[in-house]
Amino acid sequence: MLFEIEKLKNSLRHAGAGQDDIQAICEIIEKELVDGTNTKHIYQKAFQILKRRSEGIASRYKLKRAITELGPSGYPFEQYIAEIFRHQGYEVETNVFMQGKCIQHEIDVRATKGTETLLIECKFHNNTSAKSDVKVPLYMLSRFNDIADNMSGNGQEYSGWIITNTRFTEEAEKFGECAPLKLISWDYPEKGSLKERIELSGLHPITCLVNLSKKQKEQLLKKRIVIGRNLLNEELNLQKIGLSETKIKRLKRELMDLSIPTERA
Repeated sequence: MLFEIEKLKNSLRHAGAGQDDIQAICEIIEKELVDGTNTKHIYQKAFQILKRRSEGIASRYKLKRAITELGPSGYPFEQYIAEIFRHQGYEVETNVFMQGKCIQHEIDVRATKGTETLLIECKFHNNTSAKSDVKVPLYMLSRFNDIADNMSGNGQEYSGWIITNTRFTEEAEKFGECAPLKLISWDYPEKGSLKERIELSGLHPITCLVNLSKKQKEQLLKKRIVIGRNLLNEELNLQKIGLSETKIKRLKRELMDLSIPTERA
């Protein structure tokens, strides 16, 4: 995909960069452009410049790629989705087995608030361009209906959800609207997308953070620490993965910058 200056400006603005920074970054990148320059190279260059100017803004700018860095397995992504719903006041369980009318099913995330129970299937992709096609909601609907048939009359209202870190095909979205199933992708639906839920909650993943190495992030994920701001209360674990007092203070400054609301694009 070829470089488009307006897309770069919008992504920088959305991350919280000021007009002066946006102008400076765009000028630097435009001077270095050659024929065939793709968006991945532009992203990497803009990120490196941002990191020198504001680590908090650089962390927000990295959000989409940071979600894919929760891989390669889908387990940390499931934990991350669970944390988002826990923040919204739900009682949350992961990897729950529920008996259907016909067979038993494993549910990635079960979120309950009062009489409302959400049965959530998490579809994680390591490739940001990957899409979940219509087979995914077709499969989820059959599982959801089997569970709902068995749970009928217990006083709970059940709904089936599918959340992916990338996108659904257009056919999958149409089926979800008709089924009905609640489909959430990176930028779908227009209100309530994964991106919007993260930005409104401030629950950025630790993989956003520029003051942690890849190895350190992996160590924290193994401890089921997936939310960046939770590290403000994890000084002992930060010391255990090799961060000095100076580095911890810098990380905390980054986390505080990351928590500052930005103008919505």
